[in-house]
Amino acid sequence: MAIKRYKNTLQKGSVRYIVFKEGNDWFAVGLEFNIVETGSTPQEAMMLLFEALKGYVETAIKVKARPDVLNQVPDKEYTIMWEERETEKNKNRIFTFGELNMNKRLVTA
Repeated sequence: MAIKRYKNTLQKGSVRYIVFKEGNDWFAVGLEFNIVETGSTPQEAMMLLFEALKGYVETAIKVKARPDVLNQVPDKEYTIMWEERETEKNKNRIFTFGELNMNKRLVTA
C-alpha cells in the first residue's frame, strides 16, 4: 500500500489565506483548514483568522491528529477566488492574500 504524501504534517507545513469583502462584511479564509472568520474591517478578520489558525494547529499537535485535518480540500468558491486573486475582477474585492508557514508564524515554542 502506498503512503499518502501530505503538504502539511504536524511538524511542518503552510496554509494559504485570503481576506476579501462581500457586501459590508470582511471575511478571512484559511484554505487548507477550511476556517472562515468575519470582521468589520479586513484587519480584524485577518487577526481573528490568524488566531484561529494558531489554535487549530496547536490543538492538532496536542491531540496528535492525523494529517488529514491539516490538508482539507478548500471550498470550491475559495479555490476559485485564490486562483483568480490577481485578476481585475477581484481587484477591489480582495484586501490581501498569502501563505503562512505553520512552523514560524502559527506555532509557538
